[in-house]
Amino acid sequence: MSLEVKNLKKAYGDKVVVDNLSFEMPGPGVYALLGTNGAGKTTTIRMMLNMLARDGGEVLWNGMPLTTEICNVGYLAEERGLYPKYSLMDQLMYFAALRGVSKAEAKERIKYWARRLEAEEYLYPPKESASVIGEKKKIVKKKAFKPKLADQLSKGNQQKIQFMIALISDPELIILDEPLSGLDPVNTDLFKGIIREQIAAGKYLIMSSHQMATVEEFCTDITILDRSKPVLQGNLNEIKKSYGRVNLHLKTEQDVRNIIESENIRVVTEKECEYQLKVTGDKQANHLLKVLTDEGVTVVTFDLREPSLHEIFVEKVGEVHEE
Repeated sequence: MSLEVKNLKKAYGDKVVVDNLSFEMPGPGVYALLGTNGAGKTTTIRMMLNMLARDGGEVLWNGMPLTTEICNVGYLAEERGLYPKYSLMDQLMYFAALRGVSKAEAKERIKYWARRLEAEEYLYPPKESASVIGEKKKIVKKKAFKPKLADQLSKGNQQKIQFMIALISDPELIILDEPLSGLDPVNTDLFKGIIREQIAAGKYLIMSSHQMATVEEFCTDITILDRSKPVLQGNLNEIKKSYGRVNLHLKTEQDVRNIIESENIRVVTEKECEYQLKVTGDKQANHLLKVLTDEGVTVVTFDLREPSLHEIFVEKVGEVHEE
């Protein structure tokens, strides 16, 4: 199987929101769509899913136009897509039916994902509990269970239900638009664990996120969009290697700022003889190490690394802007 996005275009009047975007996934893995607010990420996703008409281009799954008839797709949207005044269970059953999941199978899958995502209390009545008073066993009666409505849940718990909807049909292609938005650290780890399982199961994932560390954790290939245009595309490791090792973490036992500045090296941050430096590459870094050694400086840490995705992103698109 393969996913190909070819020359996607979208404009509203004179405003171009996606300009000739192409990328492909020849096999399972995680592809990231990155960009500032308004860069065209969500518009691209909606065109891929045929939720929005394209002005040009095509999306192919194994050489055929991508539709839900030929590819089982799961989609977690950035915006909340639940019906606020309908019960959560009814909505889960409804979306499962839309995806061709039988009623019996849907109930089993809802039970499974409710347990995995720690959402059982919002979908099922509490179990009866028993207490012992003296030698008599007293059953504590449960209150009548009222099905939870979507607008009774926090943003993070609504995200859990929408994630269940995205996964309920066991999709081949999973599209996640800001999947960790609104989650606390505990639930972030919960979601990440499930994403890892889907990757291990050989699924195709497309992820849009502003959390660069998360993208680095999961994604092998990326596209960075800026004002509707792709400005950087390719394998993330290869992109980082092309920049060279330019980030130097230096820690010493004495203040060496004067030496650093004499070598025309930029200090990014400094705290108690610990420095984050921007160098031109290995040659400049190694020269600095020799100078420090010759001056009798005790070097505790000398760690030279490639730039982070965050740094690459900022370099390519500049300060965050919203149109």
